[in-house]
Amino acid sequence: MPEQTNQAEQVVAANVKLTPVGQSDQLVSANLSTINVVQGIACLDFGFIEPSVLASVALALRQGKAMPENLEGKLVVRVAMGLDVLQRLTQQLQQLLQGLRGAPGMKE
Repeated sequence: MPEQTNQAEQVVAANVKLTPVGQSDQLVSANLSTINVVQGIACLDFGFIEPSVLASVALALRQGKAMPENLEGKLVVRVAMGLDVLQRLTQQLQQLLQGLRGAPGMKE
C-alpha cells in the first residue's frame, strides 16, 4: 500500500501588477452583495440601493407598515470566481477584519 503524506499547502507571495481594462480602475460604491454557486463557480453580485430608499423602508417597518415586495437597485458589478479563489478571498477578508478590530467605525 503506498504511503500517504500530508503536505501542507504552501503560500507564496508574488508581486502582481494588474492592468486596468476599460474603466475597471474606477471605484464603484456597493451597499448590497449576494453570492450564488453554480457548477463550482461562485458568482458574486455587488449592487447599490439609494440610501434614502433604505431609510424609508426602515422607517416604514418601524411604523408597522409592510415591507415593499421589491426594491429597485443597480447591479454595480458581477464577479465569477472558482471556489479556490473564493476561499483565498475569504481568508484575506478575515485577516483584514481581524486587523481592523477596534478601529473607529468598526462594529463588533
